[in-house]
Amino acid sequence: MSRTVITALTGAGESELVASLGATSDYVVARRCADLPDLLAAAAAGLGQVALVSPDLRALDRSALHELSTHGLVVAGVTEPGDDLGERRLRQLGLAVVVRTDIASHELQDLLDGLVAQAGATGVEPGAEDDPDPGALPGSRRGLPRRADDDLPGPTDVPCRVIAVWGPTGAPGRSTVALNLAAELAVHAPTLLVDCDTYGSSVAQALGLLDEAPGMAAACRASDQGTLDLPALARLAPEVSPRLRVLTGVPRADRWTELRAASVEHVLTTARRLATFVVVDCGFCVEDDEELSYDTLAPRRNAATLVTLECADELVVVGAGDPIGLQRLVRAVQDLAGLPSPTPRVVVNKVRASAVGARPERRIAEALGRFAGMDDLAFLPHDQATVDGAMFAGKSLAESAPASELRRALVGLTEPYVAVAPQHRRRRRR
Repeated sequence: MSRTVITALTGAGESELVASLGATSDYVVARRCADLPDLLAAAAAGLGQVALVSPDLRALDRSALHELSTHGLVVAGVTEPGDDLGERRLRQLGLAVVVRTDIASHELQDLLDGLVAQAGATGVEPGAEDDPDPGALPGSRRGLPRRADDDLPGPTDVPCRVIAVWGPTGAPGRSTVALNLAAELAVHAPTLLVDCDTYGSSVAQALGLLDEAPGMAAACRASDQGTLDLPALARLAPEVSPRLRVLTGVPRADRWTELRAASVEHVLTTARRLATFVVVDCGFCVEDDEELSYDTLAPRRNAATLVTLECADELVVVGAGDPIGLQRLVRAVQDLAGLPSPTPRVVVNKVRASAVGARPERRIAEALGRFAGMDDLAFLPHDQATVDGAMFAGKSLAESAPASELRRALVGLTEPYVAVAPQHRRRRRR
């Protein structure tokens, strides 16, 4: 049974490769596209099963490759002989197979057969692999020299944990919990704090950083263009305190289109090589917009949050300790049941007797356990003065109020995570 191929190739070798495809026994060229929009239209129409693209195809990026994979196509790259830079770019975009235009027909068939078989066996979307090493170039007929800065030191021998901090609308304190959780984890191991809130990012302001710093938007752009690697991510995520790096969010809510699903996923995958803990501050909304679901070419408003929840290893759900906040918390946890996400760990923030009565922790635990089936809750006391002081100083609670009750409660949140993290010897103070 022959497989149909659609091509979008540039350069003088395009005819030679098409002739090689014609000489194979299992592949037939169904359409030769002139540009990327033509290729995406052919993929949406179901005209092909395999797509071949060139590195200099205009507007080719990671999002376009992800779009091809959503239509069920396996994607391979094609370069001219000697085009090492083009091959590197295709590898950095996530393509596992890159061939030359002068490849023999039997070799071409073997490579495509292997790519199709691997995609069918693993279920991994072709064109969206986990950041293949651009120096090794697996499957290539000719490797490229590894760059020296690719060997940036990092905790590659320690499994990284991506911790998503999410919560319902109403400002329950997601960013405060994410920031201080990351600060406490940084005491034990290298940590990266990522602001992925596309509605109201605030990590930069809370730490006194420049609001217009590139941060997450620049990382996603680099991912789209295939230039995001470990050194590039390290440059975009400065170290604000010992072992704590910060990747700031978009400064304006109308720039949410820059954080596309494929790019956010690749940024988080690369971040696993930079730190032992990756704490992500997510936006509150998890709706999959119906108007955009039928047009996969359009970006999704809440894609950054949905992808983060899917990629995360741990999930912390933050709710406010008042009647309205608790009601929203219960509904939010119910909404998570229909999403691919880890088992939530519920944290009730801003706990105070004035909102729910005497012994608030006991009352909240009884109510959530009886009406929502929630147990093993964590509680954070309401201490607005301490939070305001940390915000005014642009520091975490560990720096501004290390002896506060709220800070001690936040230290307790790290216990399930630091139990498996490498412990660094701390110097005793006189």
